[in-house]
Amino acid sequence: MDNLVQGILAGEKRSIARAITIIENNGEKAQKIISAIYPYTGKAYVIGITGPAGSGKSTLIEKIVKKLRENGKSVGVVAVDPTSPFTGGAFLGDRIRMQNLSLDKEVFIRSMASRNSLGGLAKATKDAIKVLDAAGKDYIIVETVGAGQLEVDIVKVAHTVIIVLAPGFGDEIQAIKAGLMEIGDIFVINKADRENADRAVIDLLSALELNTKRKWKPQVIKTVALTGKGVDELLKAIEEHKKYLEAGELEEKRRKRIEAELLEAISQRLTDTIIAELKTDKKLESFIEKIMNRESDPYTIADMLLKEKIKRKNKKNDYTKA
Repeated sequence: MDNLVQGILAGEKRSIARAITIIENNGEKAQKIISAIYPYTGKAYVIGITGPAGSGKSTLIEKIVKKLRENGKSVGVVAVDPTSPFTGGAFLGDRIRMQNLSLDKEVFIRSMASRNSLGGLAKATKDAIKVLDAAGKDYIIVETVGAGQLEVDIVKVAHTVIIVLAPGFGDEIQAIKAGLMEIGDIFVINKADRENADRAVIDLLSALELNTKRKWKPQVIKTVALTGKGVDELLKAIEEHKKYLEAGELEEKRRKRIEAELLEAISQRLTDTIIAELKTDKKLESFIEKIMNRESDPYTIADMLLKEKIKRKNKKNDYTKA
């Protein structure tokens, strides 16, 4: 374990890859890795990129990574795929498209499934970001496909959220409907050489004008990822948002993220403990039978189990005090 942690801190690709695999499989080893590297995290800048399939996100990311490398920055990329919870395993298309970049020792690319996370970002993704952070990556890019909760959850891990849309498919209207106006810091109209690109920009700007609650005014950038047009402007917009956050909101964002992580960890521990007890006592089957026979319901049983757990805990504390 010590060698693996040292390898991560040294930025060794093999150690990073092995650690993320362990994290994906979960278990005690994964927790030990995160505990060991946690003091070395908190330095990387995380960029979240989301939007509908076919909007050209992967090509755009490739160009962003190249520009960041030209500027001497090391980069990690995590591509999250909303795969079926029944099949598991992430689609490796994103990594194949960017395989030339992964030959660079300062670039690490990993494709991950969003399994076991009810359509949102899996805990494994958040922990993979920590591994890349501890490995010394200056920037970490997290890509998600526009699939409901995945889009919205990106705000929980990213400092800057970029929404990538393509003109001519009503993407900008869907973005407004999906509530992405509230989470996007930068909006990109990619494939801007297409017809209706200017119309899409106008529609977006009009929608953004209606959102007066936010202090930061989101920018709308036109790009043609295939040729690299507009990528410099996009990087400039990212840097502007980064400076804006560093002037005050970054610390607040970090605090909120840590609070959410802590509550999630507590919730997960409670859930794991209760489920383990149920399986040991073989009570799970009897509860399932009761629900199937309509003698009870999932919420009533969940409440009962939680009350029992608290009662046992209180009795144990009283006994210890005595």
